[in-house]
Amino acid sequence: MKKRAKFLTNVTDVNKIYMRNVIKDGDIVVDATMGNGNDTKFLAELVGQNGFIYAFDVQPQALEETSRLLEKSGFTENVSLILDGHENILKHVDREVDFVIFNLGYLPRADHNVKTRPETTIKAVEGALSLLKQNGIMSIAMYTGHDGGKEERDMVYSYLEKLPQDEFSVMENIFVNQVNNPPQLLIVEKI
Repeated sequence: MKKRAKFLTNVTDVNKIYMRNVIKDGDIVVDATMGNGNDTKFLAELVGQNGFIYAFDVQPQALEETSRLLEKSGFTENVSLILDGHENILKHVDREVDFVIFNLGYLPRADHNVKTRPETTIKAVEGALSLLKQNGIMSIAMYTGHDGGKEERDMVYSYLEKLPQDEFSVMENIFVNQVNNPPQLLIVEKI
């Protein structure tokens, strides 16, 4: 008897369920917090050779790791790795996009003082919302266990709950029985 694999293990896995169902071959997507490049690679697999990915990070280490991962996987032609803060999204992306992903916080196994910040994240979210196509999706994974994480979550949550419901749908996903500040996942669709 085949055993079913767990799929509600963490926010990243839950987010991949959404991404697999909404991102199509040829889509234009943004990884607003590149990190180690795992989401960028996953997005490249989903958009295929006909799509395009813009990936942002402020750490040269993130671009180096992501570049190596993409080269090893054969995804280099349709990806733009951008060494800049996601708050500058509108300086680098000048077309509508189908999907935007944020993983807030810090890069694992790196300097925990280098992390997303509420003010720049809100500016990035505003820019991303303006770029989303009709029925475009934005996902925001919020990690609150680090210094400043709860404040950032509160600002993002406050901003998103004020979006007009005739223009955006916002849904929250949270593990209700996990201890130690479980991450939250917000999904926004532009109507």
